[in-house]
Amino acid sequence: MADSYVWGWILCSVMTLVALCSVVLKRRKGNGISATRTESVKSVPAFNGECRSADGSDADVIIVGAGVAGSALAHTLGKDGRRVHVIERDLMEPDRIVGELLQPGGYLKLIELGLEDCVEEIDAQQVFGYALFKDGKHTRLSYPLEKFHSDVSGRSFHNGRFIQRMREKSASLPNVRLEQGTVTSLLEEEGTIRGVQYKTKDGQELKAFAPLTIVCDGCFSNLRRSLCNPKVDVPSCFVGLVLENCHLPYSNHGHVILADPSPILFYPISSTEVRCLVDVPGQKVPSIANGEMANYLKTVVAPQVPPEIYDSFVAAVDKGNIRTMPNRSMPAAPYPTPGALLMGDAFNMRHPLTGGGMTVALSDIVVLRDLLRPLRNLNDAPTLCKYLESFYTLRKPVASTINTLAGALYKVFCASPDQARKEMRQACFDYLSLGGVFSTGPISLLSGLNPRPLSLVLHFFAVAIYGVGRLLLPFPSPKRIWIGARLISGASGIILPIIKAEGVRQMFFPATVPAYYRAPPVK
Repeated sequence: MADSYVWGWILCSVMTLVALCSVVLKRRKGNGISATRTESVKSVPAFNGECRSADGSDADVIIVGAGVAGSALAHTLGKDGRRVHVIERDLMEPDRIVGELLQPGGYLKLIELGLEDCVEEIDAQQVFGYALFKDGKHTRLSYPLEKFHSDVSGRSFHNGRFIQRMREKSASLPNVRLEQGTVTSLLEEEGTIRGVQYKTKDGQELKAFAPLTIVCDGCFSNLRRSLCNPKVDVPSCFVGLVLENCHLPYSNHGHVILADPSPILFYPISSTEVRCLVDVPGQKVPSIANGEMANYLKTVVAPQVPPEIYDSFVAAVDKGNIRTMPNRSMPAAPYPTPGALLMGDAFNMRHPLTGGGMTVALSDIVVLRDLLRPLRNLNDAPTLCKYLESFYTLRKPVASTINTLAGALYKVFCASPDQARKEMRQACFDYLSLGGVFSTGPISLLSGLNPRPLSLVLHFFAVAIYGVGRLLLPFPSPKRIWIGARLISGASGIILPIIKAEGVRQMFFPATVPAYYRAPPVK
């Protein structure tokens, strides 16, 4: 049995390399700036090279948005001595149904940034892994945390409480200014972003200037069009509920039910509350107002949840506090622009099924912090822009692994009438149930503890080959061989387009990209 797995891995490697070679030479389309760029950019006259805000106070960096990425970045740059001006549309505590699960890899980044105390005093719950349910069977997948301190684990919490803690911590620094206002446009002078125009909460129109503007205004960003080529996909929507006093089958674990038509998630967000996210494929969901949604949840979803959760789930539906959220994915496709940078969901999104968004954002902040640390001033915008091109390459191995896993896993976990897709879904469940390297490998990828692109591809195709092996043993038939061939073809059709969108060269061979070796400017 062990030999068959070894040969499966070898075959998987060969197939993967052949498939990747077919796309590795394809270049991305030119980074020509689209005509829509002018919608969020305004020209400003020259200021003799000075970047001074309208109210007379200086800033080294303007950060647009104070969500997870913006708040963490403000504290990080402020702690390094930068003068930071943060402009956030609404400083009230956010109320969202996503951004509530921080993977262990993200928690390690939080520690690295000195923000680990932001998960304290908000009733955050430790998460030690996942439980996977399918057709009455279940398996537990634990995070491989043996080599880490006992405090290292995932964390789940109310998103708004977590953000408020980070805002408070960043605002406590004397060189960080947090202001409520709505940024309406970026200010451009001769191709360089010099700052922003914004409207204060009192309605006053102001301009703020800084050598570097970092846009972190979230998934609904109205500024990203000027800094990247956004190709936003909305594969599904989440329907969110809060279950009260619910006891999950596995405490301190996320629960994923491979339901029909798509997955259902459960995870604790406080000591008395459990978040339920029901995935609904497509961009249209049943109406909440006329009761269609409640009926859908009771008749279609409720029969598929574990018996231990059923009563709490129905009670939450009856209570009526049902929320929806479109699930967006968008590969990072930046226009390197002097004086400006994109971060967070404004820059890059993936399906939230795997809870990897905050891990990617915090990892990006660590990369950017390390790049900016050697620089005394940021005023040479063209040189800084060229240097920061390395950011897009250095972030890729971690970000692309988490992005690709999220997109691929969502497609595998969704139900399908196609027999080959059904076999792939069952093979994934059985593969993860094998234990050992077959579960710890994938869960290490999902948790952000081992974000290696090649490991992801190997495990993905190992699942496919495992599925083919299940079909062909003990006796193959023409029909089973045909289904197996379509299974391999379908697996390739799932993962290879995602890899291509992420960028094959940057994802697998970042050291071959010239920007990887950019040195900090001498001045």
